[in-house]
Amino acid sequence: MKDSNTDAAPQGASAYERAGVSIDAGHRAVELMKGAVARTHGPEVLGGIGGFGGLFRAAFGTLTDPVLVASTDGVGTKTKVAVRVGRYGGLGADIVNHCVNDILVQGARPLFFLDYVAMGRLKPEAVAEVVTGAAQACEALGVALLGGETAEMPGVYVEGELDIVGTIVGVVDRPRLVDGQRIEVGDSVIALPSSGLHTNGFSLARMALDGLDWDEARSDLGGQSLAEVLPVPHRSYLQAHAALESAGVDIRGMAHITGGGLVDNPPRVFPAGIGMRVDTSSWSVPPLFELIVREAQVERLEAFRALNMGVGFLFIVPAAQREQALRVLASAGEQPWVIGEMIAGQGVSFSESAAENGVTT
Repeated sequence: MKDSNTDAAPQGASAYERAGVSIDAGHRAVELMKGAVARTHGPEVLGGIGGFGGLFRAAFGTLTDPVLVASTDGVGTKTKVAVRVGRYGGLGADIVNHCVNDILVQGARPLFFLDYVAMGRLKPEAVAEVVTGAAQACEALGVALLGGETAEMPGVYVEGELDIVGTIVGVVDRPRLVDGQRIEVGDSVIALPSSGLHTNGFSLARMALDGLDWDEARSDLGGQSLAEVLPVPHRSYLQAHAALESAGVDIRGMAHITGGGLVDNPPRVFPAGIGMRVDTSSWSVPPLFELIVREAQVERLEAFRALNMGVGFLFIVPAAQREQALRVLASAGEQPWVIGEMIAGQGVSFSESAAENGVTT
């Protein structure tokens, strides 16, 4: 059997191995991850690992008009951070939580997830670390990791690097679909913090931070190193949504703050004639983002568009339910704050305090 971590295939290797592809390495990766994947399977998953297609028995209970919601995404160049620090497991949680949050914006609960991991030369342990991380994130959220693909593609991917893509399918009862059309002027916007860069802005971050010592404990990062803070996984907001829903809070709109930041993401759910005013004095931008802004010498507006700046998710609720929503979220272990309000207009505008720092739209 070929050692997939060596530069050349051993004597007697098959033609496929001499071409750079090890079927045995793929089988080893599956063996390393299959236990973690199996733990995500409930009675709705039919069959085991290794089928040509994953089987999921859809039973929607009391839903009157079930609508499937699907999304596909990747983790971008965060993979290069994982390679540099030698830790891959967080990428699995990254892609699961990113995809879960994307369909959550429309009120959907996730049903099942599929992953794609590709490398130029397969490293079974690295692939298994990614998929095990994804399986653990799925298990925590009650999502079935239904299947996936591990690809070894020499000549397509740079050796030592990897690519990760995830696909999620969820469901929402059509009467409870959240599309932003009920948002009104005067509604309150409640924010929840991100856990870091999540899965966006890493090209800018790497450009800004590449020349620094990533292993140095930095006083401007509270004594942590870049190698510690940059790989922190994307977090999920599924439980926060569930808490609000259970409490009867009227969630009129949501936004997942990904690529495009606070400038481009919230308007995706605005009805015509309504915009959002954001008060940037309502929270302190975390030190990591300030370090990136300073080292990249980037304009503040560009930073708010390329990075989440410490804001991971937004809930838009009636002003009359603002205090209730804050209490419910705090009781659920969150650290919510009122970041702004809905106004007549379009797009996102920033408060005076933001304008003083050079943020305008």
